[in-house]
Amino acid sequence: MSKIGILHPGEMGISVAASAIHSGHEVYWSSQGRSSETRARAEKYGLIEAGSLIQLCEMCEIILSVCPPHAAEDTAQSVIDAGFKGLYVDANAIAPQRSIRIGQDMESTGMRFVDGGIIGGPAWKPKETWLYLSGAHAEEITRCFVNGPLETKVISAEIGKASALKMCYAAYSKGTTALLAATLATADSLGVREDLYQQWDRDDTNFSNQVNQRVRRVTAKAWRFEGEMKEIATTFREAGLPGGFHEAAAEIYNRMTGLRDIASSSVMDEILAAITDRTT
Repeated sequence: MSKIGILHPGEMGISVAASAIHSGHEVYWSSQGRSSETRARAEKYGLIEAGSLIQLCEMCEIILSVCPPHAAEDTAQSVIDAGFKGLYVDANAIAPQRSIRIGQDMESTGMRFVDGGIIGGPAWKPKETWLYLSGAHAEEITRCFVNGPLETKVISAEIGKASALKMCYAAYSKGTTALLAATLATADSLGVREDLYQQWDRDDTNFSNQVNQRVRRVTAKAWRFEGEMKEIATTFREAGLPGGFHEAAAEIYNRMTGLRDIASSSVMDEILAAITDRTT
């Protein structure tokens, strides 16, 4: 049985923690500065409260970071500053270059590092969410989740490969959703949205309804996806490709951030108004 720290038990992180508990491990969380919603999730699924980050680092041999992309490096640095000397997994949606840099910083202090990338939603059902891993110590992390429902797969001994896979997958899955949202907003602004729906459905029955559902579903998560699109843009540029498409996708998600607290069934008119900045 391993003692695992989770930073932090948000919607995705709590499902990762639950899979580790289901696999026979103890999972700890740092309650200092966290919200009442985070506390409620941690208590519901049986996480052990560690108090401060320093206490978490003293208690645990493995720490998993599951946080928004923009916070990945600050979170890693805080763990370094807390004196952690165990195995750290960065499972955030970041460019592989950032993962490599974080790994180098950690290994220079005596820590071990594993690069991770999560594909899928919160891991509550088998075969739906995968934690891809890369690095010399990746196999050790697979043993934390042997009973699922989170699935794991080691794809390389090289740091950065898991993050690269995550970036390429999300470039399509979330990038095209931003493109569809922008397309609908443009058609709506020009007064041809219904005509576009009709043409889409001639080409592919019920496609317009599928598009609406995709756009509605991302409204509550757009605040996270903005940073992810910027990471993908960086990944593309480092690979010698233009990053402009995903920079634009980041802007689309930025315009949707005000919809974070509304239901995913929000009316399409409100969503499109936010994208075209017609909210006044």
